[in-house]
This record gives sequence, C-alpha cells and structure tokens, in this order.
Amino acid sequence: MTRDEPPGPINWNVLDADQAEVEWRDLDRFVLWLKTSFGLSPSIVPPHWHRHDELIWELSALHLHFLACYDEVASPSAPIVWMREFAEARHRLREWVSVCGTRLDRDRPTRQTGWPGEKVEAPGVEVMIEDRTADFEEFVRADVLRRRRAQATVDQQLLG
Repeated sequence: MTRDEPPGPINWNVLDADQAEVEWRDLDRFVLWLKTSFGLSPSIVPPHWHRHDELIWELSALHLHFLACYDEVASPSAPIVWMREFAEARHRLREWVSVCGTRLDRDRPTRQTGWPGEKVEAPGVEVMIEDRTADFEEFVRADVLRRRRAQATVDQQLLG
C-alpha cells in the first residue's frame, strides 16, 4: 500500500473518472486486506460495502488514516492511534450496516427518509449477492462511465 505522495483527504463527490478508478481499486484492496487480516464479519464489512455511501466514506476515512499512521515518517506511536480509531470505526461500521440493510448474501439500497415536501424514490429491491468481485467491477465501470459522461457534458457546455 505504497503511494508516491502523502495521503490526503478524498472527496468522492469531486473525483474525475481516472482518479475515481484508482481510488476505488485502492480502497477495495484495503477493505479486502482489512476484512481478512482482522477477521471482520459481514456485520462490520459486508460484501457490497461499495454500494452504500455511508460505508464508502467510513472505510475511505479509515484507509487514509491507516496510510498516514503507517507512513515511514509517521510517529512510532501512530499505529496504536490507528488501532484505537479502528476500534471506534468498527462500532460505527456495525451501526451503518445495521441501518443500511446489507448482509452477507443479500443487499438492498439504503432506505431514504424524505423530509416534508421532498420527493422520495421508492425503496430499492433486495438482490441476492452472487459474485462480489463481479459486482464490484461492474460498479466501478458504471461509476467511471458516469463521471466521464458528466465531464464530457461540462466540456461540451464550456466549448459550445
């Protein structure tokens, strides 16, 4: 998990397509390492974590904190700080998973509660999880394509 530059905050809302693809793959490697190294159950890190914004942001923050705490210029005590933060993050992850409704074998979009006057979309349907890796690849492909199309629209508006 070596980078050419020090880690900085990642704002998933503003990444371009190329940045997003790199960050998705980097985060996925970290999440798989985390799940395996610490024996995390699906109640903490479910297979479809990538389909839930609340889990993406939490895991991304944990990843960046890990990179900073285990950087070669970090304080020798930084790893224990990361372990303490990881313990707290596990509690938050468990809560997020409980609220969003994703599980080991099934997933559904996180339910949204509308405020008065807001249009709320119908809740998504629950799907069986057949192949986590294939789903992740499709998710990343769709996200990168969406970002490319958005950038092309902006470019077209600026030029035309």
